[in-house]
Amino acid sequence: MTEKISEIYTIDNFSSTAKLADNECQTPDNLETIPNKVYNPYEHRNLEHPNTFSGALMHLLKSSLGTGILAIPSAVAAAGIIPGVVGTVLTGLLCTHTIHLLIFASQEICKKAKVPMLGFGETAHAVFKHGPKRVQPFANFAKNFVDASLLLTYCSGNAVYVVFITGNIQDVVNYHHENVSDWPLHYYILMLLVPLIICCQIRQLKHLVPFSVIANVTMITAFLITLYYMFSGIGDIKIDDRKLFNDISLFPLFFSTVLFAMEGIGTMLPIENSLIKPQFIGCPGVLNIAMSCVVTLYTVIGLFGYLRFGDKVNANVIEELPNTDIAAQVAKMCVATAVFFTFMLQFYVPCEITWRKLSPKIPRNYHNISQIAVRTILVLFITALAVAVPKLDAIIGLVGSICFSTLGLFIPAVIDIILNLGEDGDFGCMKWRLWKNILIVILSWFALFSGSYYAIKGLLED
Repeated sequence: MTEKISEIYTIDNFSSTAKLADNECQTPDNLETIPNKVYNPYEHRNLEHPNTFSGALMHLLKSSLGTGILAIPSAVAAAGIIPGVVGTVLTGLLCTHTIHLLIFASQEICKKAKVPMLGFGETAHAVFKHGPKRVQPFANFAKNFVDASLLLTYCSGNAVYVVFITGNIQDVVNYHHENVSDWPLHYYILMLLVPLIICCQIRQLKHLVPFSVIANVTMITAFLITLYYMFSGIGDIKIDDRKLFNDISLFPLFFSTVLFAMEGIGTMLPIENSLIKPQFIGCPGVLNIAMSCVVTLYTVIGLFGYLRFGDKVNANVIEELPNTDIAAQVAKMCVATAVFFTFMLQFYVPCEITWRKLSPKIPRNYHNISQIAVRTILVLFITALAVAVPKLDAIIGLVGSICFSTLGLFIPAVIDIILNLGEDGDFGCMKWRLWKNILIVILSWFALFSGSYYAIKGLLED
């Protein structure tokens, strides 16, 4: 198990105790199962800053309630009412299932390897290393592939967050100060740099719980205000003006948008690894409670947002609210605040991977200043992505189709297949688990290729 690093929580050196990697164990070289009593990973977790059930729930809600939920009405508009509502629920169930696959695989391989916890990449490495001989040579590739997918997914996803935050701020500022109404969006993106760099220096997941609470409260406030506007004018709308079914060619755009909105698989293992009791999966469990709330909210926002604002609904439904109303301005600032704090949580993933790769090459006495530099450079890189591609709906579709289809669907399904190819594996009656996982893989390819095509087409048209 990795050696603990004791650091002091001080603002002046940006050191907020342990980094996320301190709650992770590297894959041991020897994964031979020791013939002993069944190993319980939770009994061996010696965490300096363990998380609570409520803290984990707040983090999980925040990781899944991001900017994507406000794009769901436009996704439903692309699919139509019936495919949109049914598809949103089914996509939520699919995302929940693949998270279960990943967490279960991680727990099972921890028992075999006799380590208390493993990260996403380490889980993939250990599953391949402990699998049949023909897949063992691919263990290092599997780990590097997962790490690269995580980096790409969460850097590009955070770029979406930056565009979303600054877009809402720009709307409010333009209304109150007409003299700056001609400022382009990237001016606001650059002004956001300093607060992002400062806040992203927090390194311990537990210390982000208060920010997750604030983010959840402000996001729910924005939802309630948005729902008020949705319902206030919905009585005057004729249902015949809304499409029950839309052009099937737009369904890939719907699926990739919903996938981007709901999928938060990269933060799941760090959250689960911060618990010292098996509370994440199971009944009710942190995951099932959180995803039930998430799927319900997404379905309601998507359906009534489309009914209220119609086929031309904006990719950010908050922008449909009238700027002249104080309540609408409050909603926009609440969303900007919530997404700002969500950025800090999602930033953990690429930062942890990058630091884990670099830290062994840096002398111990330079670790603190090096972490500050790494975090600053990552924020600068993400901000540059936001400046380069400021079109919200296209980048959401592109990130959802390429990144989350791979990370959230393809990888968990493959990991579960390899896990059950081992001696203790079981695909069930008529190998139904194998066929189910193959179906998930095919679905991920469908989202990858078709969603990417329409997203890139939208970018080129602009």
